[in-house]
Amino acid sequence: MLEVISVSKSYSGFKALSDLSFKVGRGSMYAFLGPNGAGKTTTIKVLTGILTPDSGDALINGVSIVNDPVRAKRNCGYLPDTPMLFEKLTGTQYLNFIMDIFEVHASERRGRIEKLIEAFELGPHINSLIESYSLGTKKKISMVAACCHRPPVLLLDEPTSGLDPQSVRAFKDILKAMTAEGVTVFFSTHILEVAEKICDRVAIIGGGRLVAEGSVDEIRRSLAGANREDNNSKTLEDIFLELTAKNGDRQEVCATA
Repeated sequence: MLEVISVSKSYSGFKALSDLSFKVGRGSMYAFLGPNGAGKTTTIKVLTGILTPDSGDALINGVSIVNDPVRAKRNCGYLPDTPMLFEKLTGTQYLNFIMDIFEVHASERRGRIEKLIEAFELGPHINSLIESYSLGTKKKISMVAACCHRPPVLLLDEPTSGLDPQSVRAFKDILKAMTAEGVTVFFSTHILEVAEKICDRVAIIGGGRLVAEGSVDEIRRSLAGANREDNNSKTLEDIFLELTAKNGDRQEVCATA
């Protein structure tokens, strides 16, 4: 499970997050949505321990990221929006390095990554230097690295950006299988169709505050409208644009995978 408890964070007087709280249950697929600058990446960096909140806390599988950051980090896998890799290593060397960090036994390693390598079609590249990879291939190896120690919580920042349609499909299938096994998946995205199709719940953030949270149907029902049928037909894109416009954050987002 994942819980954010009254988290606030400022940069040089700018309030990036303001008393943010939400909870994600075990085995849930949870989309974190918002315009650029709304606080999505700041939230994820607080959850991963990259940033320390000014106030509040976050629990990763019940462990405080503020009071016990090392143990909290062992309970999560992280995929940043831009891959940050050791490019003079091959894919195989990099994955073994990550599994060294998380103390994965040598006898378990091949079994942990084989299906992921196959799903993302990384076989032809896995023994090449990472510096030779395309952006999409770097994103794929980063995804495998985030999953290879089988963390109970996955934190993914714009995971589908840079992926081709076949890889997006593989990504969705992999996440569905992981949540079925009890993994909690938390990811930010601007691709609203992906969020609407695969997520149990979504949160919409604007100006560092939670604007809406729940299943798409719950949020849809909560929006008061003169025409109930019209309200019930709203897509996640419609809901997103309406809510962020009310908070002064309207901007164009991509709504196709």
